[in-house]
Amino acid sequence: MKAVLVLEDGTFYTGESFGAKGDAFGEVVFNTCMTGYQEITTDPSYNGQMVCMTYPLIGNYGMNSEDDESSKTHLEGFIVKELCDYHSNFRAEIAPDAYFLKNKIIGIKGVDTRSLTQHIRKFGSMFGVISTDSGNVEILLSKLRDKASVSRKLVEEVSTEKMHKIFGDGPHVCLLDFGVKSNIIHSLKKRGCNITIFPSSISASDVIKENPDGVLLSNGPGDPRDLIEIIQVVRELAESGVPILGICLGHQLLALALGMEIYKLKFGHHGGNHPVKDMNTGKCYITSQNHNYAVSTDNVPAGINLTHVNVNDKTIEGFRHDNLPLLSIQYHPEAAPGPEDSAYIFDDFIAMIKKGNSNA
Repeated sequence: MKAVLVLEDGTFYTGESFGAKGDAFGEVVFNTCMTGYQEITTDPSYNGQMVCMTYPLIGNYGMNSEDDESSKTHLEGFIVKELCDYHSNFRAEIAPDAYFLKNKIIGIKGVDTRSLTQHIRKFGSMFGVISTDSGNVEILLSKLRDKASVSRKLVEEVSTEKMHKIFGDGPHVCLLDFGVKSNIIHSLKKRGCNITIFPSSISASDVIKENPDGVLLSNGPGDPRDLIEIIQVVRELAESGVPILGICLGHQLLALALGMEIYKLKFGHHGGNHPVKDMNTGKCYITSQNHNYAVSTDNVPAGINLTHVNVNDKTIEGFRHDNLPLLSIQYHPEAAPGPEDSAYIFDDFIAMIKKGNSNA
């Protein structure tokens, strides 16, 4: 069946459909990972977005439940050059096309993904529609603009609905779920943490009542500047003195809570090969990233120590506070998919918690 991808500037690409049928709407971004397509489909941070994979062949090792980053898929649509018809892997449980159909994801294949990626790099990420129902570009543009004007609560859509616990014999970490990836939870469990997971609607007082040794602010979708109530919660938690680790969206929320500024990147960072320099050691790490927003270098408040910088575009990738136990990074230390260079961040967080307890 034929399918078409139409961007908000009128640019369109034709191809063949796979997975579900109908219309899918969302912000179109590209991801440079060569593997990890299943982790991408189940990453809550992609809620509201359609992903173009720059690697030309997708699906060659099939799909399996072990690699899911959450309990369901979240992206709005999937764009590939070629979808493998005959996957080959002993861990595979389902073929890619069947997976997308089962999870009601609308996909388009046969697209010149190189051209699409170059277009996004030149003009920036933009809203789009994939349709298997209509090939009329003008009609789809009208539908697209109507959908783009509707505001969505992207974090609320992916956050857990109620508090729950994962017991361990280590420090008690309260995790604020803005769209947390499973491997972040696994990384805490691996270090023996006693974890309490909260929905995004929680108050600072309710978190503090649980007497946490530390708080983790998770990754998640959307523009952090829209999350006014959550920013206030994070501000109150920071002022309480509890050790905090922010990851991706959590990093941006912590920055806003401390008085820093956020801006939207032209086409975002989505991939598993982004070089990040540790400004304290001079060491460079290869990181996994998935974000459309960044912390500005303008008007950084006194007491904020910028610890990590993106080698490619010099954007802020991490900071610490000189006087408060706050640690924050823009990239994903749990990888999945991606390199494991930065897993040490979780150890730094645990060390910060232990230091705080010893000073108490």
